[in-house]
Amino acid sequence: MRLSPASLSAEPALTDQQTLTAAVDTLRAHLDWETHGAVSCTTLFEVLIWAASRGDSLEHASEMLEDVPSGNGIRYHLSKLEDMSQLEAQLNQTLQAKLPSQIVNRRQRLAIDLHLIPDYGKASDVEGRYLSRSAAKSGTTRFFAYASVYVIRAQQRVTLAVHAVPQGETRVATLTYRLSAIEPLRVNVQRLYLDREYNSVKVLRRLQS
Repeated sequence: MRLSPASLSAEPALTDQQTLTAAVDTLRAHLDWETHGAVSCTTLFEVLIWAASRGDSLEHASEMLEDVPSGNGIRYHLSKLEDMSQLEAQLNQTLQAKLPSQIVNRRQRLAIDLHLIPDYGKASDVEGRYLSRSAAKSGTTRFFAYASVYVIRAQQRVTLAVHAVPQGETRVATLTYRLSAIEPLRVNVQRLYLDREYNSVKVLRRLQS
């Protein structure tokens, strides 16, 4: 009787620590972040990875981890990142740095999604440029919007690029930016999936052209 499923690969699996180390090393190679005080970029990345991988808050992450700043302390360092265009470019370089060889130079099924993150507080001047209004959801009509483009392969999702959507940007422009961001990868579109936010005549005409 088999007590555990057979391995899907002959290669040994990465441990949690190896995965974390690889992720932090990749972030440090592409993100030009300057921290203030005794907090290092490595600590900052580890807290963010812990929270993001669990869908958890910065406050809870800081409570669970040892020798890390508070949630407000993490936000203080993040608030220093004011050049969104530069940050976005660096994040996309990071996402594309370790792509599997099966992704580039091949025909792929791609999807572009628009994500709306509810906002409840008072946004700074920099944050305010990326606030959008939409139908009421989760008790607010104000959202931070970002778009992602990813490959759908073998029932897995591989994100290729993200884009913070500023106020006033049309869906056609957002779509164009996302597709242009992956041009260097030479990923040919076999099929493109879009969510309902892109359901408009202008978007269809842009795709046809």
